[in-house]
Amino acid sequence: MSEELIEEQIGEPEAEERPAPDPLATLAAERDEYLALAQRVQADFDNYRKRAIRDQERLVVHAHERLVRELLPVLDDLERALEAAEQHEEAKLVEGVKLVEQSLRNALQKEGLVEIETDGVFDPHVHEALLTQPGGDVEAGSVLGVVQRGYRVGDKVVRPARVIVAE
Repeated sequence: MSEELIEEQIGEPEAEERPAPDPLATLAAERDEYLALAQRVQADFDNYRKRAIRDQERLVVHAHERLVRELLPVLDDLERALEAAEQHEEAKLVEGVKLVEQSLRNALQKEGLVEIETDGVFDPHVHEALLTQPGGDVEAGSVLGVVQRGYRVGDKVVRPARVIVAE
């Protein structure tokens, strides 16, 4: 009898009983996987949308800047014409040129053109020093005069103000 008992024990090992996979748990895991994938796709799309908006805004600013650069010499010429016309007695010419200059200035301002302030202390980020002169009673580093006005569009300096600085 002991031989039979030994053969039974040595014989085939008992198969481990594994529980059958729960279909509900499998579906829940699949659902969670798809939900995570959908959230990643949604986040990627949101990042793409934000990047596209940023790129479009940058393109618009670049286009405005190009337009402003092209029109600034016209504005300078009109200012010089006004200065020369004021020395003559033809008031109608002065009036006409002033109207053109003002309408051009308004159009550029609508595009975001802002004149750089030149009152106060010299700022190398927005001013370009052409000359230095003794300032007398003015503090050193102050702007004494403007040779050419400077402009910016948004935060970007299109043309620095060319100034005379006190020593």
